[in-house]
Amino acid sequence: MTVPVIAFFNNKGGVGKTSLVYHIAWMLSELGHRVIAADLDPQANLTAAFLDDERLEELWSAEESASTVFGAIEPAKRGLGDIRDPQLQEINDRLALIPGDMRLSTFEDDLSQLWSKCNDRDERAFRVTSAFWRVLQSGAITHRADVILVDLGPNLGAINRSALVSVDFLVVPLGPDLFSLQGLKNLGPALAEWRKGWSERKPKNPAQDLAIPEGAINPVGYVVMQHSTRGSTPVKAYDKWISRIPLVYRQAVLGQSESDAWVSQIIEGDEHCLALLRHYRSLMPMAQEARKPVFALRSADGAIGAHSAAVQDAYQDFKRLALIIAKRTFLAAHS
Repeated sequence: MTVPVIAFFNNKGGVGKTSLVYHIAWMLSELGHRVIAADLDPQANLTAAFLDDERLEELWSAEESASTVFGAIEPAKRGLGDIRDPQLQEINDRLALIPGDMRLSTFEDDLSQLWSKCNDRDERAFRVTSAFWRVLQSGAITHRADVILVDLGPNLGAINRSALVSVDFLVVPLGPDLFSLQGLKNLGPALAEWRKGWSERKPKNPAQDLAIPEGAINPVGYVVMQHSTRGSTPVKAYDKWISRIPLVYRQAVLGQSESDAWVSQIIEGDEHCLALLRHYRSLMPMAQEARKPVFALRSADGAIGAHSAAVQDAYQDFKRLALIIAKRTFLAAHS
């Protein structure tokens, strides 16, 4: 049995995606689940959230090792062997990290070329295309993980195509703005094309002993990262964008027709809206300095007075969201 993989992805950047993965990973571990957070974004922002600069320098300067996701896939990329088992970074007793690596961007061309070669029953093409998934599953076995959370960069390139056919579930972080809506419109057709493309390729895998991902990419829902203000613009200016999200999500991501996709414009009643989250702007600098999630801040970190109350609010917000995601994904898969 494989471990469920949940990706957090939108091809629109700047919506708080990495922060969301970071906080949900911490909260799921807080709730008793064994979690792997995997950084498949070449910018490696999730890794930088978990690890300090000194540790990052050690990992990124290591030669011929699986200290990062790039190191784990490098033998397959170079055609010198298969993947290495990843070296996990233990964050706490239940949470571990597969670190990202900026060198991952050099993998783009290989994945682009080998995607088409899967149709030719090329074994190396299947080994490289499935490398992400196999690294994730290898790490999950080592950690005895219940779930794997994946952070991805905001684009529709070959790296993310291979990453997304490796996932079972998809959560879409959004901002209440035109750009996130346009990102949704771009994301939906790409997901449908990649899902279909992988389903056509899977039967052509020539290696009997090579396990490959199913490529389900089941949409779980979306999370709207709310803004209190943007510059001098009040939050009410975003109401029109928020009200459009349910319909656009159904049409673009779920593939429903316009008649089937009609919904109320009240987002709070949309079953696909997992949460409306605040940004907790005043807490974020403290959390980054303390290298912990906002809901774990204490008075020693500077969370006093109104900040202390905001920490408690954050805990409840992320707990509620983590429980919803768990029930719709890995807990449902194991029930």
